[in-house]
Amino acid sequence: MGTQPRVVVIGAGIVGCAIADELTERGWTDITVLEKGPLFATGGSTSHAPGLVFQANPCRTMTRFAAYTAQKYRELEGEWCFQPLGGLEVAASPERWNEAKRRHGWLTSWGVESFLRDPGECAELHPLVDPARIQGGLHIPTDGLAKPVRAAEAQARRAMARGARFLSGQQVVSVERSAGRVTAVVTDQDRFAADVVLSCAGMWGPLIGALVDLDVPLVPMAHQYAKTGPLASLTGRNDERTEAGLPILRHQDGDLYFREHVDRIGIGYYGHRPMPIDPAAIRESGSAVMPSIEPFTAEDFQPAWDDARTLLPELAETEVVEGINGLFSFTPDGMPLLGEHPDLRGFWVAEAVWITHSAGVARAMAQWLVDGQPAESLHSCDLNRFETAQRSPEYVLERSCRSFVEVYDVLHPLEPGQEPRPVRTSPFYERQQELGAVFLEASGWERPHWYEANAELPEVAEVPPRGEWASRFWSPIAGAEALVTRKRVAMFDMTPLKRLEVAGPGALDFLQWLTTNNLAKKPGSVTYALSLDEAGGVRSDLTVARLSEQRFQVGANGNLDLEWLRRHAPSDVQVRDITPGTCCIGVWGPLARELVQPLTGTDFSHEGFGFFKNKAAFVGGVPVTAMRLSYVGELGWELYTAADQGRKLWDVLWEAGQRLGVIAAGRSAFNSLRLEKGYRSWGADMTTEHDPFEAGLGFAVRTDKDFLGRAALAEREGDRRLCPLLLEDREAVVMGSEPVHVDGRPVGYVTSAAYGYTIGASIAYAWLPSSLAVPGTRADVEYFGERLPAVVAEEPLFDPEMKRLRS
Repeated sequence: MGTQPRVVVIGAGIVGCAIADELTERGWTDITVLEKGPLFATGGSTSHAPGLVFQANPCRTMTRFAAYTAQKYRELEGEWCFQPLGGLEVAASPERWNEAKRRHGWLTSWGVESFLRDPGECAELHPLVDPARIQGGLHIPTDGLAKPVRAAEAQARRAMARGARFLSGQQVVSVERSAGRVTAVVTDQDRFAADVVLSCAGMWGPLIGALVDLDVPLVPMAHQYAKTGPLASLTGRNDERTEAGLPILRHQDGDLYFREHVDRIGIGYYGHRPMPIDPAAIRESGSAVMPSIEPFTAEDFQPAWDDARTLLPELAETEVVEGINGLFSFTPDGMPLLGEHPDLRGFWVAEAVWITHSAGVARAMAQWLVDGQPAESLHSCDLNRFETAQRSPEYVLERSCRSFVEVYDVLHPLEPGQEPRPVRTSPFYERQQELGAVFLEASGWERPHWYEANAELPEVAEVPPRGEWASRFWSPIAGAEALVTRKRVAMFDMTPLKRLEVAGPGALDFLQWLTTNNLAKKPGSVTYALSLDEAGGVRSDLTVARLSEQRFQVGANGNLDLEWLRRHAPSDVQVRDITPGTCCIGVWGPLARELVQPLTGTDFSHEGFGFFKNKAAFVGGVPVTAMRLSYVGELGWELYTAADQGRKLWDVLWEAGQRLGVIAAGRSAFNSLRLEKGYRSWGADMTTEHDPFEAGLGFAVRTDKDFLGRAALAEREGDRRLCPLLLEDREAVVMGSEPVHVDGRPVGYVTSAAYGYTIGASIAYAWLPSSLAVPGTRADVEYFGERLPAVVAEEPLFDPEMKRLRS
């Protein structure tokens, strides 16, 4: 392909223009941007978007995308592309005021300045707001208003000055490919040779994806936006050039946002029914009405108008004079779709991207293409993050509609997805229902978080209460399950954890290259290892069991690991997802051996079955692959079997365990137990933005062998560390993403948190500067605006000599 690849970008909306700008800035100038509509008001979502840029988001990556977007568009030359008016999110209820405090915490964690304002201060910032109607507000001074079409064109002009070309009236009809790579894009006008193709087609993205046999899981959705007539108080404030002077205003309790249009107010509304549309049914460019605009349905807007006039009383003097139902894209989890086609090299997508995040996404995509990896971790946005079961048209439609409904909802970090459920269940599902399992959901899996059958355990009385927010999707039963695991023995359903089989003559060499630890051990071994990217960042952590000379079972974190291994696998290695056809029970606790050994003729003694070893065995007549390892820090085994044998395995273990007081334990107890041991969770505690030594995982890195990312890792100089904090208040349990302060200034943020029932303390793992990540350092965790005293602790917090695991 050479040093100057031929790039074709499909779509000249703000995302396509921003990507062309970012790529040409990095020296890739052989770029053709194809647009089926006119330039630059193309008729897509960019053309009608109201242009709000707001940074508060529970996802650090999304906040950083928005922050870069605001910064970049503010600096574009020519007529203004961004006005830093600030953002004001008002709270009309106590629950929303608490949410404002939580959002203030996110922004502090992610390095964005914000302020909690009382009602009077909110009215000073935005005089149209009735202070009597609100509890307060969150003020973000660097939020603002973008001019989307103008920002798109300004970036396109910069790209064209560096050599890119933009062509209108080009309807893409096919994408040519050869030997697993893209070779050209064909339109109704011409053919364009290509080494790299980026689909930035927005709501038409699924149609472009279909040309290359790629499901693009997004749904175009209509969203109401209306404009009022003139308001007396705005007359003379703004002119046609400035348009606005007040902060962008969001009233999430009413599912509303507001911006000025000279002397009028624009009102956006998310409270109406979802209005999905088939991408194939969207009007073509060139029609009298813009393709991304559907007729305004005034009856859907009436509740919004009532709420708007309550918050902004001056609106009673005017009326809604025009409105649209504007289309833009939603996904099943509300996040963008970024990345490369898993089966077609060179075909990339950047879809379901809002104006708010457009420049940030473009920079990340350009870094990914030119440098090999983006600076931000994109795991939550990756195109390939969804499991097969989550990609059905029915699932995508229903969950995307739910994403629309929840745009302004107060969502708890543990809040499970709604319908359709159940999508994926383990073979133990009916048994778990009989025990009163309370299921939450992840990656389509029904996952027990605790069991009502354990409500009468005496240990429930030992569990301290916790605050209202932390009590949601939790029960003191979970604490009892953790305590019983430490005292006796418990069965955990580990089926939802991703399992991959890597096999073939080159399997060992392949895995040696893609992981940091030494896997060249005899069959029967199990090794904890990391997978790094080219920059030395932690891409995943893996548990690799060598089952035979040429066959390995890899415990992974999700679909991104499957895609990564398949992408790199040589021809003599096969990578297969075995999760759907298998299941797993974790049997852990001091009495685990007393439970399992009588059920098998295989030696499960400490001498006969060492720690981090695996064996094929029969347990109660069920063929299993047993691995002696534990994510909860107790003696025990992970027992894997085929899905058709799962129910029998559960029943055999359950019946044999009654004399020992066995219980079924859920995910909530599991999380507490793993934090007491200091075991990391990839995606929460560390990502590609962190290296192994910063994350406290240097023990899994063997520098005496070569592996992907080794050279870059040797040059990294991390100045931060992941460390445990213990909160002084036993009832204060935080949930993650809270800012950590030392000497009154924010210095880091919480990753994972839970109450440690065994150690009797509230645990919060956090990233801190290395100089502060020292046991004994005093700190405060900001939680709903309160400062909770904490201290950095030595890890592991429980069983530092590892006696329990190795008993």
